[in-house]
Amino acid sequence: MIIEINKDIDRYKETVIMGLTARQLIFSVLSVAVGGGIVLFFYPLIGMTPSVYLAIPAVAPVALGGFYSFNGMNFYEYMGRKMRMLFANRPLAYVSTENEGVIKEIRVRETEKNNRKNKGKGDVS
Repeated sequence: MIIEINKDIDRYKETVIMGLTARQLIFSVLSVAVGGGIVLFFYPLIGMTPSVYLAIPAVAPVALGGFYSFNGMNFYEYMGRKMRMLFANRPLAYVSTENEGVIKEIRVRETEKNNRKNKGKGDVS
């Protein structure tokens, strides 16, 4: 008897219905409900096409919540981290302890060290 096992077992997801996981199914139903509600509310006021255009920005984040995944994070975790990086990070300040005087001192020491090495080589030969 041969039992086939998926080679990438870490990415295996159990499907509930029509190849969708439970999370995807829930968010699909939510996005259809949100989009349908917006369209039905605005249809008598502004017509079909503008109401659909109003529904798309509201439906997109809901649908992405169920289907989008990046580095093991779902859409809401990813966007939360992105917003924290954009707005909550403090700028890192670097204060240099080196100035022209310190750099000149270091160069003088290096040249003295090189001069001693060169004098030592000259005396041996």
